[in-house]
Amino acid sequence: MTVSRVVTWEVTASRGYETAWAELTGDALRARGRAVGTVPEPYWISYELQTADGFVTRRLTVTAETADRTRTLDLRHDGHGRWTADGRPLPETDGALDCDLGLCPLTNTMPVLRHGLHRAGGPREFLMAWVSVPDLAVRPSRQTYTPLGTEGLVRYSSGTFRSDVRFDRDGLVVDYPDLARRLGGPG
Repeated sequence: MTVSRVVTWEVTASRGYETAWAELTGDALRARGRAVGTVPEPYWISYELQTADGFVTRRLTVTAETADRTRTLDLRHDGHGRWTADGRPLPETDGALDCDLGLCPLTNTMPVLRHGLHRAGGPREFLMAWVSVPDLAVRPSRQTYTPLGTEGLVRYSSGTFRSDVRFDRDGLVVDYPDLARRLGGPG
């Protein structure tokens, strides 16, 4: 069964907005999105995301436009724990299964769906290939997701940052305090 969703968030952290067109088929996700933000500087983002079985990221392509520059990134996972950015190996992210596009609530979906964290379970720690916006630099990021017992509520933490994120039944972010909130209701 395929679930197709169009979701728009007000991204408070960037003082902007994002719309994602997501398609969930079995245990795979395909999505494309557009975002505009004004923090840390005015920018436009376009991205396409593709996962394999188990919601493991296979590819993220991103274009970021700012006043002085257009950047692109082709981030790929080989299915065996190794990543490349524009063809260059990223050994510091070896072992990561997911990408995390900065200021993008959609990319919190993959680990949540893979482990059913929006429904139940215990804390899970992940290594992510984190992409900063708008410069598109890729860095390793350790993140912890902890289900809070209330269906759909998961505590996200990374470093000193912490937020209790609400997900819908499809594993998409509804409310991510200090980052984004969905427009148009829970869906």
